[in-house]
Amino acid sequence: MAGQPIVPVPRGRHAPPLEVRLSVQRHRLLSAASAVFAREGYAAASAEAISREAGMSKATFYEHFANKEECILALFDEAATEVGREMATAESVGPFASYEERVSANVRAFLRTLAAYPDSAQTLLVEIIGAGPRAMERRDAIMESFAESLYRDNARAAPAYGAPVFASRDDAFGVVGAIVELVSRHLRTGRPALLDELEPVIERLLLGALERAGRP
Repeated sequence: MAGQPIVPVPRGRHAPPLEVRLSVQRHRLLSAASAVFAREGYAAASAEAISREAGMSKATFYEHFANKEECILALFDEAATEVGREMATAESVGPFASYEERVSANVRAFLRTLAAYPDSAQTLLVEIIGAGPRAMERRDAIMESFAESLYRDNARAAPAYGAPVFASRDDAFGVVGAIVELVSRHLRTGRPALLDELEPVIERLLLGALERAGRP
């Protein structure tokens, strides 16, 4: 994910193949963009600032992205993929003694990923909001995707533990929306002070919605 250390590309006869160089360049630019967006905000960021942060020319930036909107969309997609991968990894750690334990593992994976990549989390959940209609469409689509994934995972796994399932897909989307706003507030204001303090709050949100759905 973007936000990792920038590694220089070897030159001369030791230079890697073109496709490798392009991949490394793109990674460096996304890492730089993540830092610039988090530090300056999307509106103030520029292709020049991102290029300078990456130690590359503005021309190289435009070889990879048409503009900063394309850059933040690529960064958003990368961050969303990483979060999904980390959560899938947490699910594979089982078996779990209870559905509550399974939920806790997934919530920890989600928060651990965001804490490990704070710049990307800032872009994923905060800066993307000011990046224009296309960015908001992408954000809405990702949130729908996460909500659908949560809904299907619950429908598949909960019955094995005798746990309730969501009453509707809208219930799952509501939980995802609340989680996103909680994390966004932390990123914007520092409340609560530590991201992992949200773990019990998110668990109560999710399990509370399921408990209510399971009532006759």
